[in-house]
Amino acid sequence: MDLPVVSLRAILPSLIVLGTAAVVLLLDLLPPRDRKGHLPVVALAGVVAALLSTTWLWGGEIRAFHGMVVLDGYALFLHLAICYAAGLVILLSMDYLAERGLESGEYYVLVLLSTVGMMLMTSAGDLIVVFLALELMSLSLYVLAGYFRARLTSGEASMKYFLLGAFASSFFLYGLALVFGATGTTNLDRIGAAGGHDFLLLVGFALLLVGLGFKISSVPFHMWVPDVYDGAPTSVTALIATGSKIAAFAALIRVLVTAFRGAQPDWAMLLWGLAAVTMTVGNVVAIAQSNLKRMLAYSSIAHVGYMLVGLVAGGSLGTGAVLFYLLVYTFTTAGAFGVILLLERVGDESVSLADYAGLAQRRPALAFALSLFLLSLVGVPPFGGFVGKFYLFGAAVRSGYIGLAVIGVLNSAVAAYYYLRLIVYMYMREPEAALPAPVPSFAGGLALAVALVGVVVLGVMPAPFIDLAQAAVTPLLR
Repeated sequence: MDLPVVSLRAILPSLIVLGTAAVVLLLDLLPPRDRKGHLPVVALAGVVAALLSTTWLWGGEIRAFHGMVVLDGYALFLHLAICYAAGLVILLSMDYLAERGLESGEYYVLVLLSTVGMMLMTSAGDLIVVFLALELMSLSLYVLAGYFRARLTSGEASMKYFLLGAFASSFFLYGLALVFGATGTTNLDRIGAAGGHDFLLLVGFALLLVGLGFKISSVPFHMWVPDVYDGAPTSVTALIATGSKIAAFAALIRVLVTAFRGAQPDWAMLLWGLAAVTMTVGNVVAIAQSNLKRMLAYSSIAHVGYMLVGLVAGGSLGTGAVLFYLLVYTFTTAGAFGVILLLERVGDESVSLADYAGLAQRRPALAFALSLFLLSLVGVPPFGGFVGKFYLFGAAVRSGYIGLAVIGVLNSAVAAYYYLRLIVYMYMREPEAALPAPVPSFAGGLALAVALVGVVVLGVMPAPFIDLAQAAVTPLLR
């Protein structure tokens, strides 16, 4: 009997993060039990080690566990983005949790476990691995969303996220079963080789798309987003908005271009409609929001629509643009939520536009940082958001989807209103009431500095990164 070849190198970055989670859990049990400041440092060190191992493995392709796990350039590029997201979230969480007396080892263990799930989703070469990684990520995030147990909105966010996520997972699992019934395999390459357009396979594909559509929060599977983003701790919101989206898009792209590449004309037209509706609904509803977390929630839905434009365009240019935009979006969104986190008052998670009136006078550095992140989200040069949208819409035009590109540009113009409105509040409005000054946070400031550097570098010198992204997706498209 031939034994399966086990190559731990294929899951080395994930194993490092998983091992770090075990170490943090053990350290949490050891004295001193009343001090937890060393736990986030250990967690951050594990994420950095995973980041370094990712760069060490760069350039090769490893298939392990009978092709169920694939560590290629595509997975490694997205590993980098996920590690950056996790690292920024851990930095933002340090003083944020300590101020509220809620620092615990379990929090950082759950963040690391969700990161493991995200990384495995990028490497999944089999639908079963996609499902298992999806559940590992999701279950950790469900608990983290309700981490502020004494706050009703946090419990509500956790419950809504869990119930709707369970429905989405059941759709995905049923779709997986139908695809297996139609092709006799769950391996993505073999599904693609089997081909076929029978009814069972098409229904299975549709159900898979429902499950992944929930995770990327595309319309009409977006209803959970504003309540979860608003109710969850802001550090957790940053992780959901960045890391989980990277993982979900990673799985969606690999499933589409590997398993269902024969049906590309069909799913491209379906995604055309999803992209147009998603970015339009996200931007239009965001205009009516006065709560910043809810505004950024609908904004994130709109950005999913922009990234779907790249998927519709296809090819190395369009799909590579999606990967590049995910990297830009990670730094920009984590930075924006980081500023909100640093400005929150203890005991009050709600953040309204009125709280930001006159912020440039009270906290000029934070107002400046938030302005740059917002300008990047708008797509103003020379920031990464502009370059990302340029490549996405440019790929759509080159592929003949000019109408979709026009819709995307018009939506970007609409989005400028609610982003710039916040900048107007910060620089041109007087504060309505005297607000207590936020507690300084070195770790939070470091996270913002890293995010700012990322946004600026990706805008000023995008060529190496877009080349890496296109090189990462090219093998998938053959």
